[in-house]
Amino acid sequence: MLRAAGIEVVEGVLGAEARALNAGFFSRVTTGRPWLTLKLALTLDGRIATASGASRWITGPEARRAVHLMRAQHDAVMVGIGTALADDPVLTVRDLGIVRQPVRIVVDSKLRLRPDSALVRTSAEVPVWLCHSAPARPMPGLHLIGCATGVDGRVDLADAMQRLGAAGLTRVLCEGGGTLAAGLIEAGLVDELVCISAGRVFGAGGAASVAALAGITLPRAPDFCITDHRRVGDDMLHRWRRSKPFND
Repeated sequence: MLRAAGIEVVEGVLGAEARALNAGFFSRVTTGRPWLTLKLALTLDGRIATASGASRWITGPEARRAVHLMRAQHDAVMVGIGTALADDPVLTVRDLGIVRQPVRIVVDSKLRLRPDSALVRTSAEVPVWLCHSAPARPMPGLHLIGCATGVDGRVDLADAMQRLGAAGLTRVLCEGGGTLAAGLIEAGLVDELVCISAGRVFGAGGAASVAALAGITLPRAPDFCITDHRRVGDDMLHRWRRSKPFND
């Protein structure tokens, strides 16, 4: 109609930027699940904790501030129950003057989240969702999402992501730990990988950023293409997009 009226029309302007901006919406509409970004804060040798389990803080204050901004740009922040029990995180956006908070999700197959955890204590202010596969039991203040059970006896992550999409989420930021990261990669659910590397080395005794991937061989390893890299304080942030899924 515009062209018929003699108005010049140029298509595809900033098309790549528009697709990136709407990646979560497109993912939910075409696949039924939200766009998943996996964030890893790690040492130069790929560790997320020392041999004793210490992990605060690997990266500097500027990098942590960047992570809070990433949280604000997602509908939800997700961790595994191991991280929730070990670190007792709050997972909120802080020190940015932002009022809106993302939903906080714990993949908690057997509903082990402690009633006295920071997440439960603050659930009245910011919602907490638990993706579980065990029989449900009353957990006041928490939203329980029953999911299928995978072959390993844990939550089937593909099913969980579909349920999160059905709940209206378009972008989810996963902040670990290593077991959940490996499960998401194996299931082909990681769309984007954001690594923040600190100039530290913990050695082989430290906790790996990604747990073992079953049956990994070089030709079958998941591939990601770099889309951005920049210095953040004393650390390096690099962003990668999936080019082909694991086991493709």
